[in-house]
Amino acid sequence: MAAWIFGLALARLVLEEVLCERGKAQGEKQVCPTCGAGLESKGLIPRQMITLLGVIHWERRVYRCPRGCSLKSGAPMDQALGLKSHQQTSLEVKQMACLLAVFLPFGIASQVLQQISGVMLSPMTIWVWVQTYGQYAMEGLQKELKLLQKGVAPVVEALDESVANLPFLAGADGVMVPFRPEPGQRQGRTVWREVKVAILTRLKRSTNRKGEPVSRLEHRRLIAVLGKIDELIPRLRLEALRQSVLSAACVVWLSDGGRGLWRVLRTCFPEHAIGILDFYHAAQNLWKAGRSWLDGRTTQAHDWFQQMRHALRHGKEHEVLEMLQTTLKLNQLPEGAAQTIQNVYDYLCEHAAHIHYEKFKALGLPIGSGMVESACKWLIQQRFKGVGMRWSEDGFNHLLHLRLAWVNQRFDALFVE
Repeated sequence: MAAWIFGLALARLVLEEVLCERGKAQGEKQVCPTCGAGLESKGLIPRQMITLLGVIHWERRVYRCPRGCSLKSGAPMDQALGLKSHQQTSLEVKQMACLLAVFLPFGIASQVLQQISGVMLSPMTIWVWVQTYGQYAMEGLQKELKLLQKGVAPVVEALDESVANLPFLAGADGVMVPFRPEPGQRQGRTVWREVKVAILTRLKRSTNRKGEPVSRLEHRRLIAVLGKIDELIPRLRLEALRQSVLSAACVVWLSDGGRGLWRVLRTCFPEHAIGILDFYHAAQNLWKAGRSWLDGRTTQAHDWFQQMRHALRHGKEHEVLEMLQTTLKLNQLPEGAAQTIQNVYDYLCEHAAHIHYEKFKALGLPIGSGMVESACKWLIQQRFKGVGMRWSEDGFNHLLHLRLAWVNQRFDALFVE
C-alpha cells in the first residue's frame, strides 16, 4: 500500500510538471472567433482538477479579446484537454465512481474510491453522477426504440464467425424489488414491484478434462425493465436484432409459463425459433397434481410423481398426458384435486410443442431456465435487494441502466463528451 501511495504521488508530480510546461508555451497566435482580432495574453492562470491521481494543480496561458468579446474558453490548453470552463472533476473520476456504484452501495463505493486513489467524494456526489449518466443511458435507449418503431433497424454488433454460428438462446423471467411507498418518502410500508429480465446469449458446447460434454454461454446481453411484459418486448426485440437473431440458424426461447412470456416468442423471434418450457417448472406442476390427488405426504404420491417426471424427461410426454386424462376419469376424485389435475393437463397441452425434452437434449440444448435465473440474481438481487434497501423509481432505473450498460459492454460509451 505504501508503494501504491508513493506511485500515485510520483505520477501526480510528473503530470503537474508536464501540464505546467505545456501551459507556459505561447503556441500559435490566437484569434477571436467572434471578431477575428488577435487575442491578448492575460498571463498564466492557475487551475486544478480532481483526477484519479488526486488533485492536480497547474498553470496555463489564458487569452482575452481586446475588443471585449466574450469567449467560451480563452484557454487553448483547456480545449486541447477537453475541459469545460467550470469543470472541477475529470471524466475518469466520474466513470470510476459510477462503475463502483454499479457493484457496491454508494457509501462503500465512496470508501473504495478513496482507498485506491486518495480521492474523497461523498456518497451523495456519486449518487448524483449515477442519476446523470443513468439518464443518458435511458435517453439513448428511448431514441433507439423510437427509431425501431419507425422501421429503422439498429446497428448489428460485429461477431466472430465462430460465435455467430452458435445456437442463439433467449429467455426471460420476473423478479420482485422493494420500493418506497411514495416518491421522496422513506416512511411507510414497502411496495414490491416486478422487474422483467431477459437474456440473449450464444451456447457453446465443449468437453471438460474428463471428456464430459459441458455448455458455456458466450456473448451475453441482458435486458430489463421495471414494468409489464409489453414494455419488455420492444427492448428485447431491439437487442435481438442487434445480436443478428434473424440470421441465426438455431434460435431457442426458454422460459417458464409466466403470463405473457410466450407472447415474446411469437413477437420477437423468427418462425423457426424453438420454444422450450422449463422442465423443472413443468415437473413442479406435475407434483401439484400428484399432491392434490394422493396427498403429498404419502409414498404413493412420491412414487407417482417420480414415474411421471421420468416419463416426461425421457420422451414419453404423450403418456404423461394420457395418464393425467385417465386420472380425471376416476370415480370419487375430490373436486379440488380434479380441478388441479385439469389445470395441469390443460397447461401441458398448451405447451405440447415445448415439452419434447429428450429431443431437445439430443440437440444439445438446455431444458432448464437456469441462465435466466442467474441473470436475475446477478443483475437485480445482488445490487437491489440488500438488507434495508428500498428504491425510488428514478433511482432504481438510473442505476439499472448503468448495470445494463456495463454487462452489455456499452458502459464506456456513456462517458464520452
